[in-house]
Formats: sequence, structure tokens, C-alpha cells
Amino acid sequence: MNRARSLPVTIVLWAVVAGLAAALVWLGVQYRNVSSDADDREKAAQAARQTGVNLMTLDYKHGQQDLNRILAGLTGEAKDKMSTQAKTLLDQLNKNQATSTVNQVEAGVVSIDDGEAEVMVSLNGTVTNTKVKEGAARPYRYLMDLVKSGDRWLVSKLEVVP
Repeated sequence: MNRARSLPVTIVLWAVVAGLAAALVWLGVQYRNVSSDADDREKAAQAARQTGVNLMTLDYKHGQQDLNRILAGLTGEAKDKMSTQAKTLLDQLNKNQATSTVNQVEAGVVSIDDGEAEVMVSLNGTVTNTKVKEGAARPYRYLMDLVKSGDRWLVSKLEVVP
């Protein structure tokens, strides 16, 4: 092959290689973004699930520890509200010698975008106290707004839904 013909072929081959390299970089970035989004969805759902469990796993014998565990997963409006109601909650736990346990916890991400998520949590809780010694399982559902703080998801708003 003469030199006059090999130069255009070389240029075309280099253009193809550069195009393939650019496509691989773009695909890698897209994969990382999708992977990161899936990771955020899972972490937000897990944080909401854990907050639901914390809210419904209480024992009058160690109420302050339970309350501290709940508060550790909250921020903003949810934390302010829980902090304001803390004394009443602890008083009621002690007065009624109440305990509650949880089973069958499910969480589903309703929406997620730019470090904010909305998650629905469904669980069954059993509450016992001085009047209801055996307790009865009841379903509970919470709609939670979460915000990403560093690498953690925290519940910023919490609503009991029917």
C-alpha cells in the first residue's frame, strides 16, 4: 500500500478509536450514575425502614435509650417534633409500663431526587401495657420524607397514614 492511501486509513482508524474511547467513558459515567441512584434508593429505604422499627420498638424499662435511638435517625421538623414530645412519651411509657415490638417491616421508595426521598414504611406492631397484657398486633404505615446528610439518610418529616 502506498503512503498516500495509508494516511487517510490511519486517520479514519484513529477517529474510530477515539470515538470508541469516548463512548466507553460515557457508558462508564452512565453506569456509575445508575449504580449511585440504585444505591441511594436502597440506603433511603433502609434508613426509613430502620426509623419505623425504632419508632415502634419501645420499652418503658429503657425508654430514654429508645428515644435517643429514634432521634439519631431524625433531622429538621421530625427531630424538633419528637424532641418536643419526648417527655410526654417517656411519661406515658413509664405510667403504663408499655412495650412495643415490630414484625413484617416493608419500605418502598415513592420518589427520590437530588438528596431528597419520600418513602412509605409499613409494619406490624404489638403494644402491651398494664391494661392490655397480651397485646394485639396492629398495622402501621408511615410516610417519611428523608434528606441525605453526608452519606446518611435522615428522616426530616414523618406522617402516620391510614
